Amino acid sequence: MTPSLDTLRIRSAVFRAVREFFYARDFTEVETPVRIHAPALETHIDAPPSGTAWLRASPELHMKRLLVDGGTRIFQIGPCFRSGECGRRHNPEFTMLEWYRTDADYTDILADTEALVARVFDTVTGNTVITYGGQRIDLTPPWPRLTVRDAYRRWAQWDPVKDWDANRFDVDMVERIEPALPRDTPCVLIDYPAPAASLARLNDGDPRVAERWEVYIGGLELGNAYSELCDPTAQRERFLQAADERLALGKSVYPLDEVFLRALERGMPPCGGIALGMDRLVMLACDAADIAAIRPFCERPGALL
Repeated sequence: MTPSLDTLRIRSAVFRAVREFFYARDFTEVETPVRIHAPALETHIDAPPSGTAWLRASPELHMKRLLVDGGTRIFQIGPCFRSGECGRRHNPEFTMLEWYRTDADYTDILADTEALVARVFDTVTGNTVITYGGQRIDLTPPWPRLTVRDAYRRWAQWDPVKDWDANRFDVDMVERIEPALPRDTPCVLIDYPAPAASLARLNDGDPRVAERWEVYIGGLELGNAYSELCDPTAQRERFLQAADERLALGKSVYPLDEVFLRALERGMPPCGGIALGMDRLVMLACDAADIAAIRPFCERPGALL
């Protein structure tokens, strides 16, 4: 499957509209390394090796170092890589949009995201109402919110904040929660159990909950946002916990990113940030069910790029 020229034009228009959105809001576009010495330690995200280093699964840690050095509003669009992710919605290489801003939290980033998506579709398609997979979807903000706790109580009949079980949480998310989410409107799953958010700040009112949300549109997981964790001691502990979990699962364990942790010790200002899949955004714009329909040269078993 190869995208048509018309599809590539839509892809280009989406990328242009995203950049224009951030330029109009006084963000600085940045570039950070693709080949890195220490990927962020997260239990289920695997960075592909590249010689004695790794290809980045996300530019997050380097972008946060730019915040420590004085950045206030930064964004990046660029390639990221994850091992073992290949299918109709995944490609081992994909394009990520990340942005961070200081003096902001996850609610501010949600407002950014609602405005961005509405603006992009209004610019590219002339409408904030789209059709995806035969379903009409109104992208007009604000979007409905649903706490993770309420979602699991409703559709999985247990409380992951009270009775954390990592394996059960992951299985139920795929088998029970995501299929039950509404398709006629964006849906924001908000306030995750603390163990499910290794880079997020904990809620001041309930430290069992992390200030994290994910947004789904038309069944596609589009973005993942945090109030960012700024405490170097807590971040080190979270990384070490993730390392133990990876070891227990038989996964490779990356070295701690001591350069990033030293940067946190110098002081990262309170901030919010998000990772949003650009390929998923284009899939929505093109009403495409397969990433290969909107991204040239996707990997497929037995096919040469």
